[in-house]
Amino acid sequence: MALQQFTNLNFEDIKTSIKDYLRQNSNFSDMDFEGSNLSVIVNLLAYNSYTTAYNTNAVVNETFIDSATLRENVVSLARNIGYVPRSRRAARTLVDYSIVGLTSTTETIKFQPGLIGNGSVSNVNFLFSLPEEVTGVAYQGEAQGTFEVYQGQYLESKFVVNDSLPNQRYILPNNGVDTSTIRIKVKENNASTTTTEYKLVDNIIGVTSTSNIFLIQETTDEKYEVLFGDGIFGQKLTNGNVIEISYIKTEGKEGNGAARLSFAGTIVNENLATESGFNAILTPQYPASNGDDIEDIRSVRYYAPRLYSSQHRAVTANDYEAIVPSVYPNIESISAFGGEELTPPKYGRVYIAAKPKNGSFLSEFTKKQILTSLKNYSVAGIVPEIIDLKFLYVELDSYVYYNANFVGDTQNLRSDVIKAMNAFASGTELNKFGGRFKYSKVLSLIDRVSESITSNITTIRIRRNLVAVLNVFSQYEICFDNTFHRNESSYNIKSTGFNISGVSGTVYFSDQHVSGDTGSLFLFQLDSDTNVKILSSSFGSIDYKKGEVIIDTVNITGTVLPDNIIEIQAIPQSNDVLARKELYLQFDVSNSNFLMREDPISTGANTSGTRYNPQSSYSNGAKVRGAIITSTSSASTLVGYVNGQPYYGAFHTMSNGNRMTGAFHSDTSLPITSTPTSPIDSSSTSVSQTSSTTSTSSSSSSSSSGYGY
Repeated sequence: MALQQFTNLNFEDIKTSIKDYLRQNSNFSDMDFEGSNLSVIVNLLAYNSYTTAYNTNAVVNETFIDSATLRENVVSLARNIGYVPRSRRAARTLVDYSIVGLTSTTETIKFQPGLIGNGSVSNVNFLFSLPEEVTGVAYQGEAQGTFEVYQGQYLESKFVVNDSLPNQRYILPNNGVDTSTIRIKVKENNASTTTTEYKLVDNIIGVTSTSNIFLIQETTDEKYEVLFGDGIFGQKLTNGNVIEISYIKTEGKEGNGAARLSFAGTIVNENLATESGFNAILTPQYPASNGDDIEDIRSVRYYAPRLYSSQHRAVTANDYEAIVPSVYPNIESISAFGGEELTPPKYGRVYIAAKPKNGSFLSEFTKKQILTSLKNYSVAGIVPEIIDLKFLYVELDSYVYYNANFVGDTQNLRSDVIKAMNAFASGTELNKFGGRFKYSKVLSLIDRVSESITSNITTIRIRRNLVAVLNVFSQYEICFDNTFHRNESSYNIKSTGFNISGVSGTVYFSDQHVSGDTGSLFLFQLDSDTNVKILSSSFGSIDYKKGEVIIDTVNITGTVLPDNIIEIQAIPQSNDVLARKELYLQFDVSNSNFLMREDPISTGANTSGTRYNPQSSYSNGAKVRGAIITSTSSASTLVGYVNGQPYYGAFHTMSNGNRMTGAFHSDTSLPITSTPTSPIDSSSTSVSQTSSTTSTSSSSSSSSSGYGY
């Protein structure tokens, strides 16, 4: 009798396989009768096989780091390759202290480790502590200075080494520990008054048999075990040694934002006498930040193999991507690339772009901290450099066709579409370095918003924000790193308005194809969308293949948009947009257009389709981005808004009271609204470009040519 192959984990499939096996024996004839005893036995066998197979698969999955689901298993597997998951991180800030009323003879003050102050975030109180003693200078009863405080409760644990316990472990009794705040001192015995300080290390490189070091590893329930040397790698503890461990138990990212602190600490003088009767004021230099929760298992799965492959040295770009989050945990996304990838190449350099979890850019202080930490990993001949990220925005012009028989309120339908787009915009596929905007997925999401939606015609554009340096002659290089679509009739690149020295009125720039993948930029003004006045035909150059725009030396004196921003948009060659190098991809829903169109074929109003006029998929739109500001108009008087952007130009009033752009009505006239809203469109007119930005971004700008990004 041939054996059956059980390849399915489904209960019914297993049951069927058992029955097929029994049918090969003529003694079993009633297994298909559900009320028979044999059928009960078959069900029992199927159930047992199913549960066994499921548990076996689950166990096998937990033996591999990329498939394990239980944190303790992921942590254990990471431990095998020397990776310690990042602990919870305390929010911290630099605090300026001012003290009056000290003992007049006091010359030195010492802030004791432990509670230092109380703060609050959204009416929730948080403790702030010092992990170690801080010394300051006093004069005539007053003292001033600065120290760093950590959100959390200061705790201490003590262990006595006992050789009679061969498997003695030193596990901290609390979870939520910030391991960077762990301080360890060892005494010879309980009677000893001298202590030896031990230092935390993350590897045994350079460790000798007498090195006073310790290591940590995560155990169950997010607790941590302290490990000491064995006499070969690190100093070995002896029987009777007393281990004194202090640390801060923190609330993690919940403590971010505290901006006020009230003093609650202890101060002693040079004679170790406790000071009293003084008044202390703590002034944080900035709200507490960089607090974070314990590293999740998804992050452990990603970084553990990469840090292991780096072998605690930074050589390749991948090494830096793995090491930087370990030295600065407050990283949301990181990108590293070698200087050899630039044009022209810069050999021997690695460029690092990182987005912190709080905010968009790393402070100069944080950059210096990271570079200092990287010195422990960098090899000679390779110079790391931290650069700011550059936002690459994706925007949509989407005509959504719907069956009016199933739609009561078009505005609600449009709102549902925008909600779906906002959900996609906040997803993990975007908002990161190396993110990819997937065009087909967006089209599918729009169609699935409602059964009333019959189709959509959606075009995309990409945008970078140039932050102009005002009143300074500068060159600008703006890299999209996505190949541009090239329309031979020009106006592939569009900008918002700005002002330059020597020219009266608002100016714009666009492109003209020259040959191959290259083109030139030209500077122009507009009296209307059709009346173009060319000011310069050599304003810069463009590389369509590289997606690179270079503006020649120019003195920009002002911009139409606030914060010295000039928005630059282009149409990508591919509808799938990729963020490379230091480009950080974001889907800008607020600057996208979603216009609802009734589908007369679906409604039955025009079943033959003879009067159906679909929107073009290749419309190039207006010649500039945003509202047209005529060169002869003053930018001091706000007329209204066109597609969400402020409009200062000429206008006329229709018989129904609506205002339109231009002194006289034409096919290019656009509606002017009193508020920056995007109207619902049910006509056949083309989409104009969209409104001003509210996002913070950066761009390449300097007084001389940069390295390309």
